Amino acid sequence: MGREHIRNIDIIEEAEVVALSDPHNDSLQESLSLLGNDIPTFNNHNELVNANLVDAFIISSPNYTHIDILKDIIISNKHLLIEKPLCTTTNDCKEFKDLTKNYPAIIWTAMEYRYMPPIQKMINEIHKNTIGNLHMLSIREHRFPFLKKINDWNRFSINSGGTLVEKCCHFFDLMRLIIKSEPKQVYASGNQDVNHLDETFNGKTPDIIDNAYVIVDFKNGVRGLLDLCMFAENSVYQEELCAVGKLGKIETAVPSNRSGIASSELRIGFRKNNQTKKEIVEVDRKILEAGHHHGSTYYEHKVFIKAIQNNLLPEVSLNDGLKAVAIGEAAELSIKEERIVLMSEFNL
Repeated sequence: MGREHIRNIDIIEEAEVVALSDPHNDSLQESLSLLGNDIPTFNNHNELVNANLVDAFIISSPNYTHIDILKDIIISNKHLLIEKPLCTTTNDCKEFKDLTKNYPAIIWTAMEYRYMPPIQKMINEIHKNTIGNLHMLSIREHRFPFLKKINDWNRFSINSGGTLVEKCCHFFDLMRLIIKSEPKQVYASGNQDVNHLDETFNGKTPDIIDNAYVIVDFKNGVRGLLDLCMFAENSVYQEELCAVGKLGKIETAVPSNRSGIASSELRIGFRKNNQTKKEIVEVDRKILEAGHHHGSTYYEHKVFIKAIQNNLLPEVSLNDGLKAVAIGEAAELSIKEERIVLMSEFNL
């Protein structure tokens, strides 16, 4: 993901990568090879902070390292873009929030899915009340298993927060954004049925779930559903979203990067007179090729830069990151304890 950030910054005129830090030299050199210029590199993030070379930091390290890196990096008072999840636990997120109450710069949680063009179009239509009062929102992600990471850190929930935190905080963030309400309770059913069962690392078998249904009830009465499957490699559309309101239904899909498709259809079906409206949403090929999130990393950086230049509040705040982790943690707990989890249990 760090390399995806580098490729996207490279095609943005208003920004440039001026330094890199990574304790793993192979990763550092692979990232450095993407840059046409010779820049300072560090094996320790504290050395990078002390060098005082940057206007903003992008934290794109393994999930479990976020809280300690963030504690160190806030002495810089620089702008921060923190890859999801903000931290692996709600308690760590709350601690970071307490530590930054009077932070003088922008703290932005990277939630790329908000910035996928077809999803942005869908959100705009919902918020324009095109389909009337929203009642149901469903999100499906059918995709490939987790990729290999340094030291296989993402194979274990203790390092990642669990699949529904690590991967799905994106979708719980989308639910809050689209529904415009806070979650009341979460019920989830899921398991590790296919992936990583024949793998061992230091004598331990991975424990991350690979499929789940998660239902989130919101305070305003709207219900959200996540349908996740991570052994569905050949899906043409990696994400599919559907929202149903009093007046009609709106749906769109995000093509898998492996499909090579650069456009999506946004479809609105109205209950009255069986009317339909369709729109094709295109993504520039150059932007599409800079990452694996349907152009969204590029668009998120553009808005992040605009916020810095114009002294604006972050569109995706630390609090947004915290709430997304809390819903994911509630879903993981619901599966383990086979019960409905109330969000009031997290004392947010």
